[in-house]
Amino acid sequence: MQFDLATTDALLSTTRAVRKRLDLDKPVPREVILECIALSQQAPTGSNSQGWRWIIVEDAAKRAALGEIYKQAGAAYLAAGAEMTKGQGQQGRVMSSALWLAENMGRAPVLAIPCIEGSFPEGAPLAMLASQYASIYPAVWSFQLALRSRGLGSTLTTLHLLREKEAAEVLGLPENILQVAMLPVAYTVGTDFKRAERPGPETIVHWDGWQA
Repeated sequence: MQFDLATTDALLSTTRAVRKRLDLDKPVPREVILECIALSQQAPTGSNSQGWRWIIVEDAAKRAALGEIYKQAGAAYLAAGAEMTKGQGQQGRVMSSALWLAENMGRAPVLAIPCIEGSFPEGAPLAMLASQYASIYPAVWSFQLALRSRGLGSTLTTLHLLREKEAAEVLGLPENILQVAMLPVAYTVGTDFKRAERPGPETIVHWDGWQA
């Protein structure tokens, strides 16, 4: 199989965290969500456990409840971040859009909550925690790439996990289902996303060990 590198690189480099450019009024068909989840199921999981679970929330009342949980959980953090980054160019814009999302999370036409089946015992070792999260986050990113290729946007958020028990109650989750994120999903206003400014890879790579 030979990939079109230009298209592949464009997909990988322009799949942005989309907030203000989410179209909150355009419905998202279930079949599109299912297509993207089917692609996400090709992601690797620890021991091939395939413990992915997705809660897709379309119900308006539940979206509003989850949006309120997100807003209240992140209010202090987001307000402080916005104050610290005011006038700081890109970072200031990011925090401004994060505040906007907190006010509008519940209005997204779809909220996707990726979960992993299992639970952490108290004092679980780092290897166990890493294995669990490594078994779901590759699928989340695949889901986001699949959305982008179909003209939809998303952003991975975790602030609602500060009040995850409240969210679990809204969703009726059993105790062995672990939420890992919440993603607003919508068609985007325009598709002209660009590469972000990033430092060169040589500035973050350390060969054969940590060297200052």
